[in-house]
Amino acid sequence: MLLATPGLAAHAQGALADLVILPAPAAAWRTVVGHWEAQAELSGDSVAVPAPAAEYARASTLTASARGSAGQREAVQVDWKQLWQATLRFESRQPLDLRPYLGGTLEFDLDVAELGQGGLRAKVACGDGCERSVNLIEPARGWAGKGWQRVALAMSCFAREGADFSKVRLPFALDNTGTGRVSVANVRITREARPSLLCPDYRTQSVTPAMLDESWAVDWWLPRHKEKLEQKRNLVEAGTPPQVVFIGDSITQGWEKEGREVWQRHFAKLNGLALGFGGDRTENVLWRLQHGEIDGIAPKVAVLMIGTNNTGHRAENPATTAAGIKRLVDEIRQRLPDTQVLMLAIFPRGEKPDDFLRGLNERVNQLIEGQADGRKVHFLNINAALLNADGTLSKDVMPDLLHPNEMGYSLWQRAMAPTLAKLLGERP
Repeated sequence: MLLATPGLAAHAQGALADLVILPAPAAAWRTVVGHWEAQAELSGDSVAVPAPAAEYARASTLTASARGSAGQREAVQVDWKQLWQATLRFESRQPLDLRPYLGGTLEFDLDVAELGQGGLRAKVACGDGCERSVNLIEPARGWAGKGWQRVALAMSCFAREGADFSKVRLPFALDNTGTGRVSVANVRITREARPSLLCPDYRTQSVTPAMLDESWAVDWWLPRHKEKLEQKRNLVEAGTPPQVVFIGDSITQGWEKEGREVWQRHFAKLNGLALGFGGDRTENVLWRLQHGEIDGIAPKVAVLMIGTNNTGHRAENPATTAAGIKRLVDEIRQRLPDTQVLMLAIFPRGEKPDDFLRGLNERVNQLIEGQADGRKVHFLNINAALLNADGTLSKDVMPDLLHPNEMGYSLWQRAMAPTLAKLLGERP
C-alpha cells in the first residue's frame, strides 16, 4: 500500500499524504550516485564513484554526501567534474503508485554552489523503462552562490500518453552534466498544483523554435550560428553562392570532420554549405532557419535530415517528431521557394534491428515519407546502404552506432548521388 511506504508524511488532515523523499531516515530510500560506467549507493555519510576508464574521462570525479543527524537525512550534496552524464537518484525499495499525484507538483530546495560549466535536470520515472526530465540549466545557473531556492514543477511535466505511474521506483533524480556542485533538500511530491517553474509543452516542443540549451552546447551553439551566417555571406559576396545546403544535427556537422574528405571531393565544387549542429532537435533547427541561416541564397537543393535527437534525448512520440520535420520543410519552402527539398530518412542507430531508439526513428521515417509531394519535396531512404544484410549496424560504419565515420559518409554520398544529381539537373 502506498500509504505504508516509508517517506510518506501527513500533509493535511483528511488529505492524501505528500510523498516525502527528504528529510527521511537514511534507509527510507536507496540513494544512488553514478555515471554511464559505474554507480555507488550512498549508504553512509559520503561516497565516491570511480572515474570512467576512458582516457578522456580519467580526470573526472563524482561524489555525494549526506547531511543530517540521529539517522535522519536532511540534505544530499552531489559534486561532479568533467562528466558528460552523471546522476543522483532516490529509488524506492517498493513500487509507488504516483497516479494520485499527477495533478500536483514535485517540490525541492536547491542550493547551487557551482554550475558555470555544468547542467542540471530534474527527473521522475514514468513506468518501466520510462524516465522524463525537465531542464533546469537556465534558472540553476542564475541561482549559483545565492543560497537555497525553492523549485516546484508540475507533475504533468513528466507525463506522456501511455505512461504508467502505477509502479514507479524512481520518484526523483537529478541528472548532471559537465562540472558542478549542488545540494538538494526538502524533496516531496504533493497533490496540490503550485508550480514555480514552467516546463515545455511536449506536444508542441518539436515545432516551437528554441536555441539549444544543453550545458555542453550553450558556449558554442550561438557562436557557431553566427559563424555560419558569416560563411554564407562570404560565399554570396564571392559570387559563389551555395548550390546545395545540408541542414541537420551532428550527423550533418560531421561533413566538416569525419566526412571532410568526401565533402571536398563531391560537394565543395557545388559551394556546399553544411548547416549541422551537434545535439539539435527540430525546434533548434527551426530557430536557426528563422534567424537567417538560409536567407539571401537560392540553392538548387536543400538536404534535410533531423530527428534522431528528438527520439534519442526525449524518446519522443514519432508523430511529434514528424510534425517537427514537417514544420521545417514548410519553413524551408517558404524561404527557398525555388529550391528542391531532399528529405532523408533518419539514419539507423543502435547495433541491432530491434534497438528501441532505432525503432522510433523508423516510425518517424514511415510518417515523413508521406510528406513528400514528388515535385518540390522528395523523400529518400538510404538506410539499407549503411546496414549489414542482417540489419545490424557495424562499428566499421558508425563507431558509436550513431555517427558515421569516413566510410559512413562515403556510403551516404554514393547512395544519395543519383537522386541528388537528378535534383541538381545534372546528367547521369
